[in-house]
Amino acid sequence: MLTIIIPVYNEGENIKTAVENIEKEVKYPYTINLIYDFDEDTTIKPARDLNVNLIKNKYGRGVLNAIKTGLEEVKTEFAIVTMADLSDPPEVMNAMIDSAIKNNADIVSASRYMSGGGQIGGPFIKKLMSKYAGLSLHYLAGLPVHDATNSFKLYRKTFLDNVTIESTGGFELGLELVVKAFKNGNKITEVPTIWHDRTAGKSNFKLIEWLPKYLKWYFKAFGGKNC
Repeated sequence: MLTIIIPVYNEGENIKTAVENIEKEVKYPYTINLIYDFDEDTTIKPARDLNVNLIKNKYGRGVLNAIKTGLEEVKTEFAIVTMADLSDPPEVMNAMIDSAIKNNADIVSASRYMSGGGQIGGPFIKKLMSKYAGLSLHYLAGLPVHDATNSFKLYRKTFLDNVTIESTGGFELGLELVVKAFKNGNKITEVPTIWHDRTAGKSNFKLIEWLPKYLKWYFKAFGGKNC
């Protein structure tokens, strides 16, 4: 039923715990695909002892290319993108699938900014900008979610098969797909999640470099019907 896509970059300290948490919490049948950039990645050695598929990024290094590779490999009804840094609670995946089935949704966003959601830790400026973007897109542009920028999302395969990814940078791909789904009339729902800052390893989030790419899709949300 579900493919769990995890882009990794030297997550050797986290990957075993991340996979064990998924195995403990996720109730639906799933497969885990780890997408890595290079053969020396510290994730690979411990991952070989886990029940996962290792898939090399086919578009070149970077989280965007890893997620694109992962989404193209989906053969199940649903796909969820999550991180290996233990920031996304795996039990939320059950609620995401429940919402997709109940509402026939093409995208289910895990929301930090709706009732019941939250975030613990992380850089203040990044949190402030993310929250402002999510809430302004909801209240001013009319997106049916409070947290469009969060990468922790479920996608229905039939939606993925009919959308072209244009993003060229980092995690803005999640925002692009929500904006396109919204403009094209696809069903989007959300469930609350509580995000936790990583406790091991190093974040690869590049706020200054990726901000213009986020802004492109932010402003497209206020534009015409199709994008």
